Amino acid sequence: MTDRVPGRRRVVLWRHGQTAWNVERRFQGKTDIPLDDTGVQQAHSSARLLAGLRPTALLASPLQRAADTAQALAKVTGLPVRHDKDLIERDGGAWEGLTNREIRDRYPAEYAQWQPPGGETSAQVAKRVGAALERALDDLPPDGLLVVASHGAALRLGMSHLLGLPEEVWERLGGLSNCCWSVLGEMRDGGWRLVEHNAGTLPEPVLSDDRTENGT
Repeated sequence: MTDRVPGRRRVVLWRHGQTAWNVERRFQGKTDIPLDDTGVQQAHSSARLLAGLRPTALLASPLQRAADTAQALAKVTGLPVRHDKDLIERDGGAWEGLTNREIRDRYPAEYAQWQPPGGETSAQVAKRVGAALERALDDLPPDGLLVVASHGAALRLGMSHLLGLPEEVWERLGGLSNCCWSVLGEMRDGGWRLVEHNAGTLPEPVLSDDRTENGT
C-alpha cells in the first residue's frame, strides 16, 4: 500500500501480440522476439478498442514485442510510451528458445514445478513486475487510466501482486491470450479489484511462457 490519494484509477494490463515463437510454442522469456504479421494486426486492432477507454498514460516493457504493441496505441491516442525494464518477461534460463515438448522431455522435474533452471522464480517475477506497476500507479492522477503493454507471465504475476493474492492461488488466474488484457480498478482503501480478465475481441488460445497455458 502506498500513500497516494485514493481515487478511481484504473490499470489495463495488455499482453503483446503474437510472435513466431508463440505459434511454435517456444519459451520466449527475455529473448527479444518481434511481432509476426498476425501480431502486428492484433496490436492495431486492439489499440483501436483500447483507445475508447481514453487512457491517460502508456507504459511498456522494452522488449520489442511489447514495445511495438504499445506503439500501436500511442499512434491512435497521441500519448507517449514510457518503458520500464522491470516489465520484461520472466527469465526462462535454460528453457528460452525451447518448445514446450522439449522442456517437458528434457527437464521433467523442473517442468512439474514450472521452474526454469537458471531462471526466475514466480515470486521474483511477481515482486519485480508488481513494483514497476506500483511506481507507475503512484504517478497516475486519481482519475487516470494506465495501459501497460507487457508479457503473459509477467502480467499475471504482477497482477497477483497488486491484488494481494497469496502465492498458492496465483495459478487460479488464467493466462492472457495475445493482445488481450485485464482491467484492475482502484478500491476506496487504495487496493485493487479485478474488473475484467483476458478480455479482447474474440476468444483465442493462450500461447504463452506461462504455466497456465496448459491448464496445469
